Amino acid sequence: MSQTDWVVSVSVETLTTLLQDAGFRVNHHEQNGLVQLLSASQGLAFSVRLGNPGAAPGEFLDFTYSCALRIQGELAPNLVNQWNASRRFCRLSVQADFLVLEQDVIVADGISQQHLLGSVVVWDRLLQALTVYLRDFTATAEPTQQVSA
Repeated sequence: MSQTDWVVSVSVETLTTLLQDAGFRVNHHEQNGLVQLLSASQGLAFSVRLGNPGAAPGEFLDFTYSCALRIQGELAPNLVNQWNASRRFCRLSVQADFLVLEQDVIVADGISQQHLLGSVVVWDRLLQALTVYLRDFTATAEPTQQVSA
């Protein structure tokens, strides 16, 4: 593969096409002049936020898949740490009243189209794993420890 075949930046359009080609429905949402893509998988809504601007207008060097779940009640203190210690490619955190799963994708130095598509596959699998993890964790947790979509 020559360097000219590498993806070195992404745009709203390229990410929309990427997600649609992977079978996801995509909506655009603009807030404060920034566009993010909204979609869902495994019954969980997620967004794709563009990161650092590239050389050309509308092009970006990285982006983040993000899924935020509202916390109802108290979370077990080890829920986040246990997930992060046992998973790669993403991070789980508590932000205000939300449990947030995020995966960063960097294209700045050039990646193949196949690698870019692989990021969607990994994200979908992480959402599947999160659903199972929360269901299993909730089944063994105290009644006040719940997370909802």
